[in-house]
Amino acid sequence: MPDHPHTADPIRASLAEIASLLAPAHPDVAEEVLRAHDSPHDYVRAFADRLDERGIDEPVDNLAWIALIDALAARGLLAEFDWKEDPQEIRARLRKLESRPSVDPWVLFEADGTALPTDEFLHSCGRHYREIGAALAVLDIDSDCYPVVGLRAARADELTALAARAGFPVHHLGTGRRLP
Repeated sequence: MPDHPHTADPIRASLAEIASLLAPAHPDVAEEVLRAHDSPHDYVRAFADRLDERGIDEPVDNLAWIALIDALAARGLLAEFDWKEDPQEIRARLRKLESRPSVDPWVLFEADGTALPTDEFLHSCGRHYREIGAALAVLDIDSDCYPVVGLRAARADELTALAARAGFPVHHLGTGRRLP
């Protein structure tokens, strides 16, 4: 009996594992991502309103990655920040993430009143999250925004490896590396 056509697709498998890692209580996230991967035209039709906000009206190379970001955001598991976001807005939206750590990293530091650029403030947040065993990562979509997810720090390398296998970049905040 031949294998199902998707069983040998390492990109598909990695996307499914990433969705499971970032949204363990939401199997429908993986369903949306795999739909974008397997049937891009069908996905674009089904999620036209969501994609219109991104200026997407036909399948693009990173559609499954965009589908992941949008599905996570729709379930409160990702916050997308503009390159020029107010630090207080960043803090407020990170606090609302369903994937936020049980210990509040904000008690570890208070803004000193200086306005850091968004990327520097996000790295500062990432350092404080790591202090309590959590991590913040940017699911890079090569734009002027930062789609940020939270996860356990112990699983950050796993996310990076899965994303690389799927062909998509992830940048971990608070690690000292600059964001693109």
